[in-house]
Amino acid sequence: MRIAFTLVDARLWTGGYHYLLNLFRVLRQHQPGRIVPVLFHGTDRPEADVEPFRGVPGVEVVCSRAFNDSRNTRSLAAAVFLGADAAIRRALLGERVDGVFELARFFGRRIGVPAMAWMADFQHRALPQAFSPAGYWKRELGFRAQIGAGREVIVSSRDAQQACERYYPASAGHTHVVHFATPPPAPMSFEQARRIADGYGLPQEFFFMPNQFWRHKNHLLVASALAMLKARGSSAVIAASGKPVDPRNKAHVGRVHAAIEALGIGQRYRILGMIPYGDLAALLRACTAFLNPSRYEGWSTTVEEARSAGAPLILSDLAVHREQAGEGAAYFSADDPAGLAEAIERFVPPGREERERRAAQARIDAESRVRAFAAQFVATVELCLSRGGASA
Repeated sequence: MRIAFTLVDARLWTGGYHYLLNLFRVLRQHQPGRIVPVLFHGTDRPEADVEPFRGVPGVEVVCSRAFNDSRNTRSLAAAVFLGADAAIRRALLGERVDGVFELARFFGRRIGVPAMAWMADFQHRALPQAFSPAGYWKRELGFRAQIGAGREVIVSSRDAQQACERYYPASAGHTHVVHFATPPPAPMSFEQARRIADGYGLPQEFFFMPNQFWRHKNHLLVASALAMLKARGSSAVIAASGKPVDPRNKAHVGRVHAAIEALGIGQRYRILGMIPYGDLAALLRACTAFLNPSRYEGWSTTVEEARSAGAPLILSDLAVHREQAGEGAAYFSADDPAGLAEAIERFVPPGREERERRAAQARIDAESRVRAFAAQFVATVELCLSRGGASA
């Protein structure tokens, strides 16, 4: 099956970019030859964003002006009012694709090949206050257009499936859950990981929070929890990595820094910014525990990476987190900084021998989840294609 994908802008949606890259690698390893990904990108996309995909065997990369960012508004208007953007339709048909996978965009009712939509989450409906009116309606109208066009919808969790069918009743019977998984990181000794942590000036015991600095990721709650721990005499340190910008709330990162300074917790709340992906794996290996205090997730990539590394988990008590991690995590309310402070204070880190046992078992479990992800994705695409989804 030749399936078209479009390159996600890594600057705006790191999670979506890595979802695609991970998907292609997993399919190549565990379902070779079943799907040929045909990745389209505009001539305006930096080569550094494209190069990792060229390195995945079996992926075909197509550069076309039809997918330039400068055409996005015109392309969407054509999809909505004419049924398709003629330039994109020609590009897809010219590469003889059997279907197209829509990631955060709508190609229209008459794109010429079956189309399926991946809806990462429904955050704008659950947390409308995190969006500007324009941002809210851009997402909402896009989802309505896809569902109105009869798209088969792929989501990453049962929680997201229930949300989709609750918010958009017409999607009932057309949603498919594919739990994505990430392969285990390359084998690394604790000593190797610790040397990388030393390079960031991190203490022997630290909690690691590798999330983007978006408002719903709850960095301000962490600041409040650390202030409480400081008042109790705790020396707990939380290291936060991720791109220090919230495209929807430009002032948010400034508020996080201001809170850290006002509370006097700069030595306890370490902001690392963007770090190399290899360092991410090392810090997951070296940390006392992984922390995700988010108010909303579709299926957390960082939780999946932490599971694959065998890191202990401290998570906000979301239905999707419980679906993802089950009983293998400590939970706290996303609205309760005292609860987070208590979870950190009460956490007993496993000893070295237990950490090594957990890491070894995590590799086995991650490989099993990845194989299931690849098989489930292929089966779901086959089903979606058999149901159509677009007219000529």
